[in-house]
Amino acid sequence: MSFRGGYGLHHMPSDLEPAAKNLATLVIGVADDQLELPTPCPDYRVGDLLDHIASLARVFTWAAAKDLVALENRPGLGDAARLAADWRVQIPPALDGMAAAWSDPAAWEGMSRVGAADTPGEVCGAIGLEELVVHGWDIARSTGQEFHLDRASLKAALVALRMFQPPGADPAPGSPFGREVALPDDAELLDRVVALSGRNPEWAPPEESA
Repeated sequence: MSFRGGYGLHHMPSDLEPAAKNLATLVIGVADDQLELPTPCPDYRVGDLLDHIASLARVFTWAAAKDLVALENRPGLGDAARLAADWRVQIPPALDGMAAAWSDPAAWEGMSRVGAADTPGEVCGAIGLEELVVHGWDIARSTGQEFHLDRASLKAALVALRMFQPPGADPAPGSPFGREVALPDDAELLDRVVALSGRNPEWAPPEESA
């Protein structure tokens, strides 16, 4: 995973708790019969995305602790076949643990990693916050839930996304994000975050799009 520096990371808040709690609430709100629904992530159904969320909570907790041994065995792409039967019980505490790990100022210092390469801790933390925000929107939109998050978290997610693809730029090679979706200049902050991640803010499950 490559990133482009110089986008104000020194202003990044170190509080991941609001975004983590928001995502945990949305996870609990997913019904059993919604696991096969499509999501804004083209390769993921809801069940796959839930497994990815469970994995990212572990990976970013390890990254905060700079546990490079654990990170050597980080999971692959999300797969509903790996999703624990009690995922509603397991995922929220894992997200809480991730937020708690990044509440330690030391987590944002030095080097760690969330992908294959060593990465500054502050970048890992920024990516973690962005993942919480964007996948929260994914879950909400896929399952018909309301998405409410504080402005500071949304602004931080926007800063994090700009590390990878400044507005109007093509995604960097290997970027997990699609090309930014064009929006009007007066677009809401949440829509700008979603669009910069390569998602269409107007996305809806196929049966709701007609």
